[in-house]
Amino acid sequence: MAEDIETKVVTAKKASIELSSVSEEIKNRALEAMAKALDRERKVILEANLKDIEYAAGLKTAGKLTQALVDRLKVTDSKVDGMIAGIRDVIKLKDPVGDTLSTLELDDDLILYQISCPIGLIGVIFESRPDVVPQVMSLCLKSGNATIFKGGSEARESNRIIFDILVRAIESTEGMPKGAFQLMETREEIMSLLSLDAYVDLLIPRGSNEFVKFIQDNTKIPVLGHTSGICHIYVDEFADLSTAWKVCFDAKVQYPAVCNAIETLLVNRGIADAFLPKMAEMYLGAGVELRCDKDSYSRLTEKGLSPLSRAAEEDWSLEYNDLILSIKLVDTIKEAIDHINTFGSHHTDGIITENASRRKEFIGLVDSSSVMVNASTRFADGYRYGKGAEVGISTNKIHSRGPVGMEGLLIYKYILMGKGQVVADYAGENAKPYTHRKLDLKFEDVN
Repeated sequence: MAEDIETKVVTAKKASIELSSVSEEIKNRALEAMAKALDRERKVILEANLKDIEYAAGLKTAGKLTQALVDRLKVTDSKVDGMIAGIRDVIKLKDPVGDTLSTLELDDDLILYQISCPIGLIGVIFESRPDVVPQVMSLCLKSGNATIFKGGSEARESNRIIFDILVRAIESTEGMPKGAFQLMETREEIMSLLSLDAYVDLLIPRGSNEFVKFIQDNTKIPVLGHTSGICHIYVDEFADLSTAWKVCFDAKVQYPAVCNAIETLLVNRGIADAFLPKMAEMYLGAGVELRCDKDSYSRLTEKGLSPLSRAAEEDWSLEYNDLILSIKLVDTIKEAIDHINTFGSHHTDGIITENASRRKEFIGLVDSSSVMVNASTRFADGYRYGKGAEVGISTNKIHSRGPVGMEGLLIYKYILMGKGQVVADYAGENAKPYTHRKLDLKFEDVN
């Protein structure tokens, strides 16, 4: 088994070198072939997904799978449409490989170029969500990165059929290398993959907190991702009420099983009586379980709203991924910011306010990869950010942060163009000086 896995990884690693130099025109033809293949084979995809849904229902009954993961698993006609649209959005994006990031003259006829290039071989490990396969494959292909995919067993049939459809389309495109995209399907394969740091350049895990942390704790390969999505909205005392009701409802209810849905609502006491009763009524009407701190529980109970429960201390640190919301009243914006930076996961947090100074304070002090002002946290998404799709969301402080599109799949290299210069001429008593002059030159224009 380990030898078979290493063979797959080595094959993909070799193909990554060839893929890194494929032209934009060929890559776009391969992407269009992928989109057409998904459309042509949608019936087969939906049939495979039904098998996974049936299997996942049994896992949920046995307590081995959450409803959130079951929800993410389902593929519909509209989701296939979304996969196709996502691929075609990537076609529209400019090829990022070979861009000149900077040009510096070290001396006459000694020019240093900084050029964007692919990372190499990326491992993507994910739970549920078969639409991850076309999203990530299209971005990796356009950015010239080979990819190893490992999905969860609950989505095995869907992942396998979608992967096979896409790879056949890619490899039937003249000029595309074979073997650049590989699929793994067992837990044993994950453990072997995590040990292959000599070949795999980056891992992107997508799944539960425990899942991502397991990946981070069991590999030497760099990991791009986030362990949880504990997101907040703070309703400031200067909030417009209609905006607050609309945005806060969407941020929890529109799709609660995802990492950019809010888990905690923070409300300034100065606006609580005007805002909170109607907000709670809206949530309860949508089936949201409300876990309230002492003050919000008291105020809402007095208004006759039910059912309500009291929040425990651990609620502030929980990612529910469900129709559950914790509520806390605060006296000041500083208290709200401190709560977010203490209990949040640095994913996405928002403020509802019409006050410019409050807005500026919140943006400056909340340490999150995305900060929303008078808008739903659900906008924190690669597709909605105009990236075509996303490979994941990162709360890292280095390389990439927030929804990660193609820019997170690129690194750079330096190319020095000279005419026989040697370092000895620039060292010692009569050393020549470096000019270190920035130039507006593109490497693609070099003859």
